[in-house]
Amino acid sequence: MKISTKGRYALRLMLDLAMHNTGEAISLKDIAKRQEISDKYLEQIISVLNKAGYVKSIRGAQGGYMLRKDPKDYTVGMILRLTEGTLAPVSCVEDDAECAREGNCVTFMVWKRINDAINEVVDDIKLSDLVEWQQQKSDNYVI
Repeated sequence: MKISTKGRYALRLMLDLAMHNTGEAISLKDIAKRQEISDKYLEQIISVLNKAGYVKSIRGAQGGYMLRKDPKDYTVGMILRLTEGTLAPVSCVEDDAECAREGNCVTFMVWKRINDAINEVVDDIKLSDLVEWQQQKSDNYVI
């Protein structure tokens, strides 16, 4: 499994919205500049996040985007699954997958354990954790 730029950038976009959450909308251009990501690519990603109800769009001159919920209500897993689809390392351990070899295949147990470990990690980390970690990194930065 390899997380694409779409998934990585979606996570950075959501983190940026959480870090700069002042109650006012944040322009995509500002996020693109801070994150050094093409605003055209961010437009595609924000569209997915908006349709899923993760962000809300504010129109107008002071428009932009905001998180719909508190950062503690989003997990890394939610964001990655939205943009990446499944995080399963192989198709036989995807949700609702049926594998005729499952009963006799010992490698299935390997893939299942890897899948369970991935899901445990990404579902345990909240966007609020990333905010806290980013603030700690910033506090430790010496000029």
